[in-house]
Amino acid sequence: MASIRKEILLAASAGEVWDVLRDVGAVHRRLAPGFVTDTRLDGDARIVTFANGLVTRELIVDVDDKARRVAYAAVGGRLSHHHATMQVIADADGRCRLVWVADLLPHDMAGAIGGMMEQGSAVMKRTLERGP
Repeated sequence: MASIRKEILLAASAGEVWDVLRDVGAVHRRLAPGFVTDTRLDGDARIVTFANGLVTRELIVDVDDKARRVAYAAVGGRLSHHHATMQVIADADGRCRLVWVADLLPHDMAGAIGGMMEQGSAVMKRTLERGP
């Protein structure tokens, strides 16, 4: 199983970033605009459309306000397994870190998914540091 970890250092408060991250139906507007072009809620899942044309269904496993952590799993498509978490961790001086981890199979999809996570991380950093 491939495990991909991205850690984004942010010049933004943990509370501000968590407010955006926990809004799981607004990824295309608040978290990663341009990288994600649409997000639709469908029961306990969201349908996410990426700028590259990929559309995926992600089950929302947990939104944990105390831990400032979102867990989700992509279902269907070319991956036989996908589970990811995003967690906001407060740092000093009003800054924070966003830690994004994805575990997936098949292993040979790690390059493609890792590339998308790298692009998404750059967009999230710009967006979150810009503020509301």
